[in-house]
Amino acid sequence: MSGHVAVLGAGSWGTAFAKILADAGRDVTVWARRAPVAESIRAERRNPEYLPGLLLPARVTATTDAAEAITGAEVVVLAVPSQTLRGNLAEWAGHLHPDSTLVSLMKGIELGTTKRMSEVIVETAGVAADRVVVVSGPNLAPEIAVEQPAATVVAGTNSARATLVQSSIRTPYLRPYTNDDVIGCELGGAVKNVIALSYGIATAMGFGDNTRAMLMTRGLAETARLGVALGADPITFAGLAGMGDLVASCSSPLARNRTFGEHLGRGETLEQAQAATRQTAEGVKSCLAIRDLARAHGVEMPITEHVERICHEGMDPRLAVETLMSRTAKPESYE
Repeated sequence: MSGHVAVLGAGSWGTAFAKILADAGRDVTVWARRAPVAESIRAERRNPEYLPGLLLPARVTATTDAAEAITGAEVVVLAVPSQTLRGNLAEWAGHLHPDSTLVSLMKGIELGTTKRMSEVIVETAGVAADRVVVVSGPNLAPEIAVEQPAATVVAGTNSARATLVQSSIRTPYLRPYTNDDVIGCELGGAVKNVIALSYGIATAMGFGDNTRAMLMTRGLAETARLGVALGADPITFAGLAGMGDLVASCSSPLARNRTFGEHLGRGETLEQAQAATRQTAEGVKSCLAIRDLARAHGVEMPITEHVERICHEGMDPRLAVETLMSRTAKPESYE
């Protein structure tokens, strides 16, 4: 096994993560689905579709052959849309080294199974859970690409593997912290996408800071309720992978879920919003899976429920606001 790292996925975060790894001293091979993207990274050290202004380090190369990227890699980073992970990984698993560390950058819950991404990796690749490490936090790719100071969480049940990934992405502009709460970190990253959709909807409807603060804090409360029901440490949701990621995704116009939500808040259909943004808003699909996961565990998640109705049942956002605000009052609780 060599010391090189494979990054499977050449979107914004996959590309920025490849730069981070290279800046930290690792040789990186990026797998791109489309040949023009791989060729541009190889020949020009640029990904013109996702981060056109970024000049990648010389340590980064690219290929459209996943086996070429994976074979011999000490660390394999998975950076594809969450709903495509199972199908892709089923094709890739046979090329994994028996002791490679698998890193998930994905923030979603799988439709149908309601599994977290680490669970999909374990099941599909047939690997032990302690080989999987999750990276999550307030990591807006365009900001990290220009080396603005940021931090992230590296979560894994095997401390040696988490430390390996931590050292592989430690740079002067990115500070990684380790954590053993994989469940909490994954749920924080997945549910914040849904809350960011609601935040974008509210912003486009003209609501002010009180409304938006309410959505973030109550959104965090329902995230923590689900997390505790699944065995997460509630303290995780007060940190980078919880509140930190939520604040970044809600408040930044760079965040695709917030931007997608703004289109919905202006009265556009799901199809119109998708055509306008041209990027994957993970919360649109994950809200279905998160709703099902919450129902299965008897957890009340009213913001998630209403985002799902707006996205997939055609509910008018104005009616969603009315029904959310007219719910029976309950004591403030995170239980």
